[in-house]
Amino acid sequence: MEVFGKFTTTFQQYLWSFPMLFLLLGTHLYFTFRLHFIQRKVPKGIALSVSGNKQGFSALATALAATIGTGNIVGISTAIALGGPGAVFWCWVTGVLGIATCYGECYLSAKYRVKKEDGIYTGGPMYVLEHVLHKKGMAIAFSFFTVMASFGIGSSVQAHSISMAVTEQIPISPHIIGMLAGVLAGMVIIGGSRQIAKVCTWLVPVMSVFYLGGCIFILIINYRVVGDALKLIFECAFTLPAAGGGLAGSAFMMGMRTGISRGLFTNEAGLGSIPMTAATAETKSPVEQGLISMTGPFWDTVVMCAITGVASVSSMIAHPGRYENVAMDGMCFVAFSELPFLGEEMLSISLVLFAFATIIGWNVYGECAAEYLWGTEGKKVFQVIYMLFVYLGAVVSLDLVWGLSDLFNSFMAIPNLLCLWMLRKDIIREAP
Repeated sequence: MEVFGKFTTTFQQYLWSFPMLFLLLGTHLYFTFRLHFIQRKVPKGIALSVSGNKQGFSALATALAATIGTGNIVGISTAIALGGPGAVFWCWVTGVLGIATCYGECYLSAKYRVKKEDGIYTGGPMYVLEHVLHKKGMAIAFSFFTVMASFGIGSSVQAHSISMAVTEQIPISPHIIGMLAGVLAGMVIIGGSRQIAKVCTWLVPVMSVFYLGGCIFILIINYRVVGDALKLIFECAFTLPAAGGGLAGSAFMMGMRTGISRGLFTNEAGLGSIPMTAATAETKSPVEQGLISMTGPFWDTVVMCAITGVASVSSMIAHPGRYENVAMDGMCFVAFSELPFLGEEMLSISLVLFAFATIIGWNVYGECAAEYLWGTEGKKVFQVIYMLFVYLGAVVSLDLVWGLSDLFNSFMAIPNLLCLWMLRKDIIREAP
């Protein structure tokens, strides 16, 4: 098992060090230019999502529930620790470019979705691959890896984050936490996609405002160095900095690679997950749904990660001594400890909310893939196994699961990106 774990980690690091970065970033750049910088239409997408298109907004909220997770909190501080402050800049850039790819994949899934017997729409890259490109094998592979990824990054990893956040504040058994998380998630999941969408439409705004409120307070406390933080982020993005405050100097390539990979992982643009929720919206226009769904990477990376990054770097500049010998995943707690009242507790609550939202959001992806592979009965079996992994995630070590999750995510992305390239003329021809 140890040998397998090392092999998985090595292979996963290789995939995300160049091949996946090249493929994803290349796709982002291609669609950005061929769609004439469709990112300029983000304001229109935001307007559409709040202008009475409830189905479109529900699909967006469900996608955001899955993408806005602990990676937006712990992931950014880890990226800064590994790649320096410049990693934040490259994370932003990746988020902006990923908007174009997200539009393309969501447009395709909304256009080629199918209507089930119960009147509910379903879709995603697997349906496009089978019904439009006639690539049944690729569709099955994408669906299988989606199911496997949902058991990892979607359920067990998030439940582990909940367990760590709660036990940090309250001495309680991880078994109890796992059972409670599984039961609460099950109550939402068994209610079906509409129940999940209903929960996500209020949970996502509440948890985002709650967490961002803490970040903004940190920026207010450190307002004197916010300008210095922004300057350092941009300088380190293109130079070889020697950052102070407990951060080791990091080379240009390390900052760029870390920021890009973190941005790609955080916003999920190109992975093929977000299109599965876009297909469920009862919108008449695939273009309109594409515009609504592409605001997901904007909120996730350009807004959430940006504010987190600036708040973290400003805290490091203002209080460098506090970050000495601090573990990478503990840096965010140091920043929130600056709040005058229950800062670390507030961050723990945010982590729990973000992780729980990801659990119910990724369940939608896994259900969609399981139903495609095995039908309605397979979907029910998946739900039971998924809730079991929620429990297991809270009580077991997840080093191997992390590596496998990243691996399955990359295996999801490959057939989805090939699908985008093969149908690129379709996407470009009907672009707004």
